[in-house]
Amino acid sequence: MATHIFEIQGMHCGSCALLVDDTLEDLPGVRTTQTSMKKGRATVELDPALSSPDDIVTAIAELGYVALLVE
Repeated sequence: MATHIFEIQGMHCGSCALLVDDTLEDLPGVRTTQTSMKKGRATVELDPALSSPDDIVTAIAELGYVALLVE
């Protein structure tokens, strides 16, 4: 498992963070997600054999937000 932190731009409320979490939890290999609208960040634990950070960025972009891999 690998843990990555993403900066997310464009979230305006708690529902935005829930939408990001719900979407990411549906991706293969994603074990846990924790998104904070206040911090503008998402922490994602994933199996690198099943999903990559690029997959996370793409899924978030499809929701209309901008995601950047921080670490």
